[in-house]
Amino acid sequence: MHYFHQVDDPHSHLAVQKLDALRGGYDLPFESHLVSAPATKYQGDSERFEAWARRDARSIAAGYGVTFEPIGPPPASAVHAANEHLAAIRGHDSFAGEAFAVGESLWAGRALPDPGRGTAGVEAVREGNALRTRLGHYLGGTCYFEGEWFWGIDRLRSLEQRLRDEGIQGPRGRTLVPEPTPLSATGAGASGVLLEYFPSLRSPYTAVGHAGVMDLIQRSGVTAKLRPVMPMMMRGVPAPRAKQLYIITDAAREARARHVPFGRIVDPFGPPVVRAFDLYAGAVALGRGDAFVTAYLSAAWAEGVDITRDAGLRQVTERAGLDWSQLLQHTSEAASHALLEENLSAMLDVGLWGVPSFRVSGGNTLDAFACWGQDRLWRIEDEIARRAT
Repeated sequence: MHYFHQVDDPHSHLAVQKLDALRGGYDLPFESHLVSAPATKYQGDSERFEAWARRDARSIAAGYGVTFEPIGPPPASAVHAANEHLAAIRGHDSFAGEAFAVGESLWAGRALPDPGRGTAGVEAVREGNALRTRLGHYLGGTCYFEGEWFWGIDRLRSLEQRLRDEGIQGPRGRTLVPEPTPLSATGAGASGVLLEYFPSLRSPYTAVGHAGVMDLIQRSGVTAKLRPVMPMMMRGVPAPRAKQLYIITDAAREARARHVPFGRIVDPFGPPVVRAFDLYAGAVALGRGDAFVTAYLSAAWAEGVDITRDAGLRQVTERAGLDWSQLLQHTSEAASHALLEENLSAMLDVGLWGVPSFRVSGGNTLDAFACWGQDRLWRIEDEIARRAT
């Protein structure tokens, strides 16, 4: 097992707090490595990336029983000192505990011992980066086991499942790092709470999480507003090959874990997805926008329907309870463009750029809460439940 730790990465700080539990629970050796931040091309929106990471890690820490209370981004000198301190103990059993202690000081703004002119940390990071690249990843807070990557504290449950599948001895009948259990929003009557849901039609994570989102809306009674946006790569957000490969394999793994149909894919990249969004605007005008998105995601990501052609879009239309001729009459490129731009602006305003994203507001709390990812549904449900009480 390889673990890659980035000292100034919030998600690494969460993950390393569970490393000793995993080491103690499973009978296999762990090797720890130091790495630096991902290159800009892997960050998506590099202007928002670091602030999002701090906010996201802080919002989920308590749910996982770990801590993260940053006062701001640590300076480069402190990052250097942290790497110098940890470089000498990468192979020791004490690494996780020391990395947590160093991280606590780093994020709290407390001074670390002066490393002088030492370069051990620089060399350790160089070696860690090289190994991470060679094995095919780009982020810190990641574990690698026998050809498979697991990013962040969220995927440690998936790592544990892989270990059990391999027959590696571990704790019987339980997962050491399960997904948090939220307060239940079922029957909450949360009509005074607004859930804004930002999906995209060309998003594997949207396809994996969509049924869960719609189920949560139905169970909680929350007031929901579906706000689709154009795919990231069609908005100029970069996604190098290593990132694309991780996203699709991770999404497939999440689908299997959540028993969501997924894998018979027809990629609608380019003009086909623009055409679909034009039709979506017509579906909204006819009061069936949500149904259109649901039918489209299933067709494109689970059923292998050729949604790049009108024949496939007709199937989507019929499943959404719409008449094809009537939908075409209400389809408008101008309306679609205005709708997508408005939704994108709203999503960027809360510091998010990827999908699916969410914003929860109203209820008994003034400040809005926003987060990104289908694996944050537990956090969304908890937020709705708390605001509805």
